[in-house]
Amino acid sequence: MNDTPLLRRSTAEGVTTATLARPQRGNALSEALVEQLMDAVADAAADASVHTLVLRGEGPHFCTGFDLGADADAAPDGAAARDGPLLWRFARVEQLLGELWHAPLRTVAVAQGRAWGAGADLFAACDLRYAVQGAEWRFPGAGFGLVLGTRRLARVVGEAVALDWVAHGRRIECGEALGRGFATAVVPAAGDAQAPIPPLAVDRATYARLKAATRPDRRDADLAALVRSACRPGLAERVRAYRRRRQDTLR
Repeated sequence: MNDTPLLRRSTAEGVTTATLARPQRGNALSEALVEQLMDAVADAAADASVHTLVLRGEGPHFCTGFDLGADADAAPDGAAARDGPLLWRFARVEQLLGELWHAPLRTVAVAQGRAWGAGADLFAACDLRYAVQGAEWRFPGAGFGLVLGTRRLARVVGEAVALDWVAHGRRIECGEALGRGFATAVVPAAGDAQAPIPPLAVDRATYARLKAATRPDRRDADLAALVRSACRPGLAERVRAYRRRRQDTLR
């Protein structure tokens, strides 16, 4: 795995802040960044002195989703050879989202600019979700046949709304996100002072038990749903086709 620090971490007064640090790529989730995020969630969960994990993004965007990069064009020895690495990477994203959703501490996302695809799923998997004015979300993964994070989104905004957002891949702006309960609050600018993260009224252990009581563990089923959707032959070609369709929009 690449050891480049794509995720900056700091801890103060029981709060760990993890900042996605790939602004030149819109903080898109590369393989290495996903692994560093997995480590950040695990380390925060293992540290009893940490009660809150905050996710932020450096630069104009929170996270523009899965880094499609050149992976879909790699491994030229047949479609299955190209599909396999992509399937594994999508599975790791689903595992990251599940770990974040069930983390035994409070999780917070502060999103500015674009939170698209896996970036929108990352936002949805947090307990508190702050939107910087002007932020926008899209869930385009279904455009290349993936079922990723949909059940968690439905828990947050309701089944009908989640189906609408995912199936139509449309852009969600701050007003709609706030009205649907997707965003906890809209803040005028990024930064600790503008994100009104409230103090916990209970200790971390109690918060973890409350969280577990309200969230049945469906990680295995969620991963199975993702793998079933990604296993349909032609994943790499679908990703390439999607990338071509969205090239102008993602610039």
